[in-house]
Amino acid sequence: MTAPAGPPPPRAVVFDAYGTLFDIARPTARLAERIGPVADRLGALWRTLQLEYTWLLTLMGRYRPFDVVTADALQVAMAECGVGDAGLAADLLAVYDRLDAFADAAPGLAAIAEGGLPRVILSNGTPAMLAGAVSAAGLGGMIDDILSADQVRLYKPRAEVYQLAVDRLGLPADAIAFVSSNGWDIAGATAFGFRPIWLNRAGRPADRLGLPAPPEITTLDALSDLLLPDGR
Repeated sequence: MTAPAGPPPPRAVVFDAYGTLFDIARPTARLAERIGPVADRLGALWRTLQLEYTWLLTLMGRYRPFDVVTADALQVAMAECGVGDAGLAADLLAVYDRLDAFADAAPGLAAIAEGGLPRVILSNGTPAMLAGAVSAAGLGGMIDDILSADQVRLYKPRAEVYQLAVDRLGLPADAIAFVSSNGWDIAGATAFGFRPIWLNRAGRPADRLGLPAPPEITTLDALSDLLLPDGR
C-alpha cells in the first residue's frame, strides 16, 4: 500500500527579522560597561516593552512607527532600571539601527538561495530600519524583498501584516514557509495559514494557544534540511 504523499515543498520562505536574523541583544551587550550591572535587565525589559507597545497600539486601533516604539520602550526601560544617561540612550538606538546578524544567518540564507527559494523579510520594523540592518549585516545579496508592517500601520500578529507576503509573492499562505524565533509570531503565522518553522534559539517551551505544534530548529543552518528535498 502506497503511503499518502506529504504536502508539496514550500515555494518561498519568509523570515522575521529581529531575534531571527538580527541579534537584538547586541546594543546592551556592546554598551554593557556604560550601562552597569543592570545591562541584562535593561535589555530584556526593553524588548518586552517594545513588543507590548506594538500589541497595545494595535489593540487600541492606534499606530506609531516601530522606530518610535523602540525609542519609547527604551526610555521607559531605562527609567525602570534607574539609568538616566540621555547620551547612552542615543548610542543604544544607534547600535539598534545597525544590528549584527547571527552567525548562522548568512549560511542559512545562502543554503536556501542555492535551493532556488525566494527569501523575504516580513517584520514590524520600518522600511528604513530593515534596509539599514540588512545592509549593515551584509545580507543584501541573500534577501529578495523586505516587507514592513508599516505598510498596513498594524503590527504582527494581525493577519493583515502576514497578508503582505501573500500579496507580494502571489502565493497561497500554505505555500509559504515562515521562520521566526518569536513564539508569539509563530502562533500568528500558524493561525494565518503559513507553514511555520520555529527557530527556537533559547530552547523555550511551546506556548499553549490551541494551535498545532510547529517544526522546530535551533539554528538557521538546519533550515535547508527541512525545506529542500535533498537538504542542499
